[in-house]
Amino acid sequence: MVWTQNYDPGHNIWISSAVAALPIVFFFLALTVLKMKGHMAAFFTVLIALTTALIFYQMPAKTAIGAAGYGAAYSIWPIAYIVLGAVFLYKLTVKSGQFEVIRASIVSLTDDPRLQVLIVGFIFNSFLEGAAGFGAPIAITAALLVGLGFDPVKAAGLCLIANIAPGSFGAMGIPIIVAGQVTGIAPHLIAAQLSTYMPYISFTVPFLIVVIMSGFQGVKKIWRPTLVTALSYSLTQWVTIRFIGPELPDITSAIVALICLATYLKLARHENTSPKSEHLSVVKVLKGWSPFILLTLFVLIWCSNGFKQLFTESGILSGTTVTIPFPWLHNMVLKGAPLVPETTLYPAILKLDFLSATGTAIACACITTMVLLKIKLRDAGQVFVETVKELIKPILTIMFVLSFAFIANYSGESATLGIALAHTARYFPAVSPILGWLGVFLTGSVVSANALFGGLQHATANQIGVLPLILITANVGGGTVAKMLSPQSIAVATGAVGLAGKEGILLRFTIKYSVVFLVIVCAVAYVQSII
Repeated sequence: MVWTQNYDPGHNIWISSAVAALPIVFFFLALTVLKMKGHMAAFFTVLIALTTALIFYQMPAKTAIGAAGYGAAYSIWPIAYIVLGAVFLYKLTVKSGQFEVIRASIVSLTDDPRLQVLIVGFIFNSFLEGAAGFGAPIAITAALLVGLGFDPVKAAGLCLIANIAPGSFGAMGIPIIVAGQVTGIAPHLIAAQLSTYMPYISFTVPFLIVVIMSGFQGVKKIWRPTLVTALSYSLTQWVTIRFIGPELPDITSAIVALICLATYLKLARHENTSPKSEHLSVVKVLKGWSPFILLTLFVLIWCSNGFKQLFTESGILSGTTVTIPFPWLHNMVLKGAPLVPETTLYPAILKLDFLSATGTAIACACITTMVLLKIKLRDAGQVFVETVKELIKPILTIMFVLSFAFIANYSGESATLGIALAHTARYFPAVSPILGWLGVFLTGSVVSANALFGGLQHATANQIGVLPLILITANVGGGTVAKMLSPQSIAVATGAVGLAGKEGILLRFTIKYSVVFLVIVCAVAYVQSII
């Protein structure tokens, strides 16, 4: 029997939204005030979301359980698959001894930790976000910083904050492409509108990172290389968005920023940036970085159109992708207005893309690294077992978080919150980014947030006489600044740096910065709506 979502079961949208917000409020309090371990906080959040769906929303029990199971399955494939591979690759690099070469190559540019964060946590983070996305950038760069001697909390927190700059565009522009698909607006137009403020936010991120590490006095000491990084990155991002499109700004900006910063550090020879390490040959540096060079090559191949064509319905490898309509859930829920223009069945198809998944590209990089660096199979097996043991709790946290998110989406809880915000009428542009912010908090993905609330943003814009493009872009921007406190992102980060169970510490580290950036995006969206 098909069940129809009811977005106002309390017969008052504000009462309904207050009830719908209970799981989110509990999760925040559990991590920040009660200081519960992440997997326990997420587990109880699932129970509250289930109770709300069953009692308040009158969702059928089988359908609610199906939503929870679908979220758990999605957390394993593709999310956990990607995170496990990314951390395993890092540990292989350490096991082979090549991480010492990576460390030395970074120190050869600068032994200043603040600049090392700009190189690894900001620039390399952006490159990986553009190439892979889905948690891999945070896992790899945070682990690299810990290997360089950084405090785990600070390493993870700084990488999460740095991910603001590339987060809007993700892996090959997918968030923008999805926003275009659900709204009917051309992706290049959404990207162009985003260029009116996102490069300016990106410009501030390197300075913010340095301030967090060493205060404003620290910025005074290294303002020149920080400015070089910020200016080269943000300018390249703007040019790429405006003249190329949404697919490549993360990658081009990272490459240009790295070249500019490395050139500056080589030429400056200032006491704060001068290298003190031994000379490294190009061959030795390339071998040291080979695991991540291989990762980049494999991921770029996997993201190329030619490779993707192999897995389409007519492609020769189409049989390697299995789609499973999820039991008790697929097409068992009807979505209605104003979330969608017409009553629509809500699909739930688990896609097992065994060869075309990003995680498989990472796995190929791991296997090639083992061969290239001559790591024995027994040693690699021990490293893999160690990696799995370290990531069990973070993966469990991600599983519960995604279960909660899918319950919220399929029961209509998340839609209730969005519709309540839409009732702010002419002030809606000022709060519309909060929809994207909530969407990413619930799902951990800007892509999913755009799919969840893009249609609502478009419909509300037409109702209140605002250009839909402004609100769609606001959804993307709001979602981007939520990535740093998304439970899924935090679980990935804590797992990568060995802080499983301490997610609350990381949430307290990032939340204030997320809120500040959210206020900025809200202000920009409102101003754009009235001019």
